[in-house]
Amino acid sequence: MVNTAVDIAGIRMKNPVMTASGTFGSGLEFSDFLDLGQLGAIVVKGMTLEPCSGNKGRRMAETAAGMLNCIGLENPGADEFINKTLPKLAEFDTPVIVNIAGKTIEEYGELAGRLNVAGVAGLEVNISCPNVKQGGIVFGTDPACAASVISEVKKASKLPVIAKLSPNVTNIVEMAQAVEAVGADAVSLINTLLGMAIDIKTCKPVLGNIVGGLSGPAVKPVALRMVWQVASAVKVPVIGMGGIMCADDAIEFLLAGASAVAVGTANFVNPRATIQIAQGIEEYLSERGLTDVKQLVGMVNN
Repeated sequence: MVNTAVDIAGIRMKNPVMTASGTFGSGLEFSDFLDLGQLGAIVVKGMTLEPCSGNKGRRMAETAAGMLNCIGLENPGADEFINKTLPKLAEFDTPVIVNIAGKTIEEYGELAGRLNVAGVAGLEVNISCPNVKQGGIVFGTDPACAASVISEVKKASKLPVIAKLSPNVTNIVEMAQAVEAVGADAVSLINTLLGMAIDIKTCKPVLGNIVGGLSGPAVKPVALRMVWQVASAVKVPVIGMGGIMCADDAIEFLLAGASAVAVGTANFVNPRATIQIAQGIEEYLSERGLTDVKQLVGMVNN
């Protein structure tokens, strides 16, 4: 018997495999390909208070080892999610975590408060957004700004709060410790790295937004290093993500100190990737004579 269940800040999951926000829609879009009830948790696409149409122009581009995207948080808004999508997700025995985004600290707080509803297991706070009140500085690149957002969300919400960290910083540990200090119940990392692509035929940027977020296998070594650094420096659970394409990748993140993992870009290649990765982790444990997935966490330092 192998126990794959984990508890992330009070969110009890059957296994440590979650979906990464922005790569799995609301989850319902994948229900034809897999049993959503077998997932550890569903992290829905980034949500804003009001409906958002996203960026104009081309919003995705394949790279040599991953993809670029500049979707721009396209979503139907909180009210439609709560009234139409959440009741459908409730049919599955899987925790639903909502990724939230805002333009101001106050907006994050208002959205967090609105999501204090049955069916939402936790909030993942996307701090890779520009603060319109401070000249566009990205919340997630300044420890004080990041801490302010998390503090506001904690005041407004009764739910577990996960801070999603941006890799586009000099010191990822400083960012993690800043949000932990104001009450973040867990951290997830990494969000995408900034990148761009140029069309040599037109001599113009490929993406309509010029720059976008790089994800996929290319970012995995960076993500793994950052997860290892943060897991060694904070006491709250760490959720690792970034280029996880198979069970072996996920196991590396667990060994580096992650208590759970999130699968993103792999979903575009293989809609059953999450389930296959969860099964692969269980098989790995069984083959090694381990009885609990938590035995893997941080093993690289043992």
